[in-house]
Amino acid sequence: MILVVGLSHRTAPVEVRERFATAADALPVVLARLAARAELQEVLFLSTCNRVEVVALAPDAHVDPALRAIREELARQGGLSGEAELAPYLYAKHGDEAITHVFRVAASLDSMVLGEPQILGQVKDAYDAAMAAGALKGMLGRLVSRAFAVAKRVRTETAIGAGSVSIASVAVDLARHIFGDLDGHVVLLLGAGEMAEAAAKSLSKGARAVRICNRSFERGAALASAMNASAARWEELEQEMAQADVIVASTASRTPVVVPDVVKRVMKARRGRTLFFVDIAVPRNVDPAVHKIDNVYVYDVDDLEQVVKRSLEARHAERDAAEKIVAEDVKQFLAWTRGLEVQPTIVAMRAKARAVIFGELERSLGGRLKHLPEGDRAALTQMLESAVNKLLHAPSTRLKASAVDGDAGELAAAMRALFDLQEIAAERAQKSEAAEKASEDDERLPN
Repeated sequence: MILVVGLSHRTAPVEVRERFATAADALPVVLARLAARAELQEVLFLSTCNRVEVVALAPDAHVDPALRAIREELARQGGLSGEAELAPYLYAKHGDEAITHVFRVAASLDSMVLGEPQILGQVKDAYDAAMAAGALKGMLGRLVSRAFAVAKRVRTETAIGAGSVSIASVAVDLARHIFGDLDGHVVLLLGAGEMAEAAAKSLSKGARAVRICNRSFERGAALASAMNASAARWEELEQEMAQADVIVASTASRTPVVVPDVVKRVMKARRGRTLFFVDIAVPRNVDPAVHKIDNVYVYDVDDLEQVVKRSLEARHAERDAAEKIVAEDVKQFLAWTRGLEVQPTIVAMRAKARAVIFGELERSLGGRLKHLPEGDRAALTQMLESAVNKLLHAPSTRLKASAVDGDAGELAAAMRALFDLQEIAAERAQKSEAAEKASEDDERLPN
């Protein structure tokens, strides 16, 4: 069964989410821990500024141990003392609901900014990392690949991505909302990554001046050159803040790069002139205590949600069309997965029928019919092959159809009994017994 366990901007505030944010270089370690859990057959780990999720495949009979394993690993990732501390922020989905969720996430229907394109790239990065770690194999790999196709359909067949649809562009909208017009103001960007680039694009024709301050001066200078901005060295950050009106922070730092003591000195140099921070990084770049300083205002990604809500109204119709696409593709994916459940029975049924019929043919051709010439033997073989196909066509089709409807279990069991396909039943029981033993062994391990 496919499972999704995680937390997002819908269930957890930024001060909780930032504890789980995972740098790219740490991703293989997290994946290795998850993949090593006996309860999980396949796994993918997604970490963005607005969500942290584990997508996994587990045996149908052992969903609860799998969910527990994921919660334990998430608690560990967030540095929490146990699952109880994590529980208020967590959601868990399985089966059809989990499949729908993965498709909606990839298509940016569950994003803070509806239609933003960054999430698809983030899901692809998570997919690549899981493939490199050997954590994705069959079913889950197929699910994520299909999610990419769904996202492409949504972006191609709807206008959900039209207009200003990124966290960075919403941050710029907030800055314009604060000042009314940025023509006479200086905007300072901290960082030169993807979000800083998106912000620079939005600001290039608006603000009086755009400055970019990045730890790597060369990277910051390259972005500034491309965006009609100017670059500053990281060690000049304090002086740059003293000259700016709005500071948009989006560095990859794991700890705040803007702290109260520095801002107090900056405000003294500004003689108290108002300063606005828009912090779109997770973990946050601006220490929340900065907001307590007089005439200093700090907005983080959660504060942007109100701006986002104002921009959603124009895209409600597009969202409905996108949700319809997701529902169609979920139905198709479920039909494929349920078809897999009955395929062993169909294969075994056909194999047994062919073994019986062609066994009898072989004995006859070696006995009473041994006088038949080669051409007649071939014609007889072809006739029996066609008869087997026609005879088994109806039961195979009915079984596949019942699988799509989700009620093939009893019918498949009846076919295994009627055709005496004991090897299939034995194989299923063996797999179930092995999964049960793995779960019991894991529960006996010391904490």
